[in-house]
Amino acid sequence: MQVQRVVLNSRPGKNGAPVPENFRLEETTLTSDLKDGEALVRTLYLSVDPYMRCRMNEDTGADYLTPWQLSECVDGGGVGRVESSRCSTCAEGDVVTSFNWPWQTRAVMKGSGLQKLDPQLVDGHLSYFLGAVGITGLTALLGVREKGHVTKGANQTMVVSGAAGACGSIAGQIGRLDGCVRVVGICGSDEKCRALVEDLGFSAAVNYRQEDVPTRLKECCPDGVDVYFDNVGGAISETVIAQMNNGGHVILCGQISQYNKDVPYPPPLSEETQVLETVVSGIENMGEAFCSMMKGGNIGKQIIKISE
Repeated sequence: MQVQRVVLNSRPGKNGAPVPENFRLEETTLTSDLKDGEALVRTLYLSVDPYMRCRMNEDTGADYLTPWQLSECVDGGGVGRVESSRCSTCAEGDVVTSFNWPWQTRAVMKGSGLQKLDPQLVDGHLSYFLGAVGITGLTALLGVREKGHVTKGANQTMVVSGAAGACGSIAGQIGRLDGCVRVVGICGSDEKCRALVEDLGFSAAVNYRQEDVPTRLKECCPDGVDVYFDNVGGAISETVIAQMNNGGHVILCGQISQYNKDVPYPPPLSEETQVLETVVSGIENMGEAFCSMMKGGNIGKQIIKISE
């Protein structure tokens, strides 16, 4: 059968910003003859994430991340449905996920690398398995619970950078639900600020592109900062840390502001928690969606819908 796939067309360079032309859409032929242990899957949703920028380099800088190869199919988090199977762990019709899902409309994958999912856990919102109910949500949950040291009744203030992104938007809500009396998000547009305050219940939001961050942060955090969930690194993080109280805790989750530079790569959520997504349709838009996410064009999790 004929399928479409996305391959790495070129590398942006260690210090370069990725562009859509770094990716190439092509057609290829896929055999439907399965070997023992294999399954044919139809791709439903694919995820683009900041860590993928490191995989565009010849050397990712991390032992646990392998680089994407030129002219080879790109892979990452994905969700799909099994169309046929010769493995014991999944059957036709099952919804499955993998961290190494090829950017293809259909693919033959080893059943051992697929995890079966229960759509009822997300009320049928299967893309949530790539965000709030996937590794992104788990990262936010463990980050706040294990490293944030949030204590109810302690009058704590929490600041989240990259707050309108997939992880930050969940982390801020968890901090609020766990007892922080003030949760302030830092993001890059007035639209994102509105979403954080009106939709997600943040106390305030700072638009770092339009406002003086040190001054605005002092206004929003009059008692200083006790917990900082860091998704961006760089100058913004230096500003937040300078206003932290003694004994405060910094959760180092990500440093997206540094990912285009030649530096080393450093359970279901509460039903009160709201999930934000930016969904783009079509495998042909994978490159555009990835580059938009790297520039902060998404609100919540950036998802690409491949098929129904």
